[in-house]
Amino acid sequence: MAEMERLSSKWTATAASIYIQSAAGSSYAFSIYSSALKSSQGYDQSTLDTVSVFKDIGANAGILSGILYSAVALNRRRIGGPWVVHAAGAIQCFLGYFFLWAAVTGLVERPPVAAVCLFMFLAAHAQTFYNTANVVTGVHNFSEYGGTIVGIMKGFLGLSSAMLVQVYDTFCKDKPSTFLLMLALLPTFVSILFMPLVRIYEAHRSDIDKKYLNAFSAFALLIAAYLMVIIILKNIFSFTSWTSIATFIALLVVLIASPLGIATKAQKFESTRLPATLDPLLENPEPRLASSKFSASEEPVEHEHEMLVDHLEDMNLLRAMGSVDFWLLFIAMICGMGSGLATINNMSQIGQSLGYTTVEINSFVSLWSIWNFLGRFGAGYVSDYLLHTRGWARPLLMAVTLATMAAGHIVISSGFSGNLYVGSILVGICYGSQWSLMPTITSEIFGIRHMGTIFNTISIASPIGSYIFSVRVIGYIYDKEASAEDSCNGTHCFMLSFLIMASVAFFGFLIALGLFFRTRGFYSSIVLKRLRHSPRQ
Repeated sequence: MAEMERLSSKWTATAASIYIQSAAGSSYAFSIYSSALKSSQGYDQSTLDTVSVFKDIGANAGILSGILYSAVALNRRRIGGPWVVHAAGAIQCFLGYFFLWAAVTGLVERPPVAAVCLFMFLAAHAQTFYNTANVVTGVHNFSEYGGTIVGIMKGFLGLSSAMLVQVYDTFCKDKPSTFLLMLALLPTFVSILFMPLVRIYEAHRSDIDKKYLNAFSAFALLIAAYLMVIIILKNIFSFTSWTSIATFIALLVVLIASPLGIATKAQKFESTRLPATLDPLLENPEPRLASSKFSASEEPVEHEHEMLVDHLEDMNLLRAMGSVDFWLLFIAMICGMGSGLATINNMSQIGQSLGYTTVEINSFVSLWSIWNFLGRFGAGYVSDYLLHTRGWARPLLMAVTLATMAAGHIVISSGFSGNLYVGSILVGICYGSQWSLMPTITSEIFGIRHMGTIFNTISIASPIGSYIFSVRVIGYIYDKEASAEDSCNGTHCFMLSFLIMASVAFFGFLIALGLFFRTRGFYSSIVLKRLRHSPRQ
């Protein structure tokens, strides 16, 4: 225990969170075992889609994880910490996937559809607990660079699906039931192993924060580049089992060694400059929140926007939902996250209708996780840079990504040769960026204390938007355009759908632009002053 305390720091907490995030994205791997679930349970496509909807709801409806985090991690009067949230996620992950494995293998009698939907929901819901504990703890520990740390955490969650696919290809190839058992065990084991290290530390700023966060960022880019090369090569060449094992071991060694090495260097460097390492909040006293009140010299002048007064204190969920800013952010996310998720959900069918080969379609789907990562990581890093150097409020970058997403939808609708290559990159990066920008903007506008609850509530916009665009727009128009054989070939199959989604994304751009104009005074008067006056170590 003494050795654990000696090694504890916000840097080891970051490394531990990266490990957990790297194994937590199992909800993105549904396509690997969906066929086995469908055949073993005798489902038609409609029933399988229903199970998939419960997966999407579970992976995005993280309100409970936010409430639990606020209750156990930030309250003086209760003994707990982020590890409680991780433990709750681990229990759900194991129960959900173990039941699905038992159903697919016939270990239990064929369960009713409602039971499968429930356990699919539980399995995916675990992801929100891992994500909330890691993201919110990271923002507490690095409040000055909230965009960067959220981008790192969200980025590794996006990359985890590609990592899990590598595990499947290496050890469970053509054995989806075995993969389900692995999903029950691996994320559970990783989270239980590392959750004691994920803690909130005093929110003092250090001069080396940026340097070593950049090191974590460079490591994330290295992993993404490695995975991209492997994905492309596997879609071109046939890998032997030994080749697959060798590439996976190389990935595993780098993944395990690098975060720990970066954390160790950062901690050693800090220890040489400080008389003593700050103790973690073992009994969880309330940390210095990013939206704490300011001194009289820092308070906004009377003529500034009246909304500044409301944001001097952290808002709970109900207060946040009573503000215009919350609903502007929610509507923008329906437009961005919803249309982006609808795009990836229909990527295979789009490729088939436009005459792309199976290899090309598989490459689009596989590489989506890389573009998703680049958006998540890049938007967090770039928004921090622009905020610190130019004073640009983050909602402006959100508006830019929504406008770019609209262009991506137009590219896909055009049907020109190679359109999916360009369109999937644009939409994938912009979709990922929303997942990084939205939590960071939430923490800055509404405060960190209830950040987990608020940003998880806004995340519900993703499945809502996906349902509207996938079922009511893309599915409806495709069925009308389809031939008597229930299939459709040609540009006309999806052109109107993506023109509609381009219009929606542009509407989201206008909403985000409105949020930017509403909050730019708040950012210049409060957020930038907070960054400049944060206490240094």
